[in-house]
Amino acid sequence: MPRFFADVSSPDMESFILSGDAFNHIKVLRLRVGDELILCDGRKTDYVCVIEEISSGSCHLKKLSSAPSVGEPDLQANLFLAFSKGDKMEFVIQKAVELGVHSVTAFPSRRCVSVPDAKSVEKKLVRWNKIALEAAMQCGRGIVPEVKAAANYAQALKLAGESELSVFLYEDERDNGYKNVLSGGKYNSVSLIIGPEGGFDPDEAKQAVDSGCVSASLGPRILRCETAPICALSALMFHTDNL
Repeated sequence: MPRFFADVSSPDMESFILSGDAFNHIKVLRLRVGDELILCDGRKTDYVCVIEEISSGSCHLKKLSSAPSVGEPDLQANLFLAFSKGDKMEFVIQKAVELGVHSVTAFPSRRCVSVPDAKSVEKKLVRWNKIALEAAMQCGRGIVPEVKAAANYAQALKLAGESELSVFLYEDERDNGYKNVLSGGKYNSVSLIIGPEGGFDPDEAKQAVDSGCVSASLGPRILRCETAPICALSALMFHTDNL
């Protein structure tokens, strides 16, 4: 059943109107009066609706039923990604949303091949959040994960530290495996910090540990910057029975 996100001011609402991009998507899907769809409020509640009327620029819906969204994990996973070149960020954001990420934060790191300026970041965030929305619609999420950017590395570490567990995934970590870290307890929120193409600088690794992050290895193989977050997030969701 097609899925859309919309601002629902009250769970007691019995009818809704879709316009703008949502209406355009309805036209692309060639939905008609009498067709059913799912409207999600972005706060983990789904509304099964039927199309009552399609007019110029809007679509009128009637609510049939409502229920909690089933596509949300019981864990808040926050992903922190160093800026990467090309469209790697877009790929990771799409797959991370599908896997159940709660938020994605991009940040600059010393070994980033390219760090966009403030104006470019602003444009990229518009694009990245659109990708997150489309992925959330496609995979049945109950929220639209937010994609944002930290001004600097220190700010990224501070934001990551707001989770109950903050894991610094470091290619030069030799003593502590990721599985061991996840087995250390049950957490409601976890932050995963992933470096750029060239990996983290040793000083950055020290700064992360000093800030309270737990350094962990994803294994003996060096993963690409677009592979590591998908691997880490998949393992986290599997370990917490969310996959």
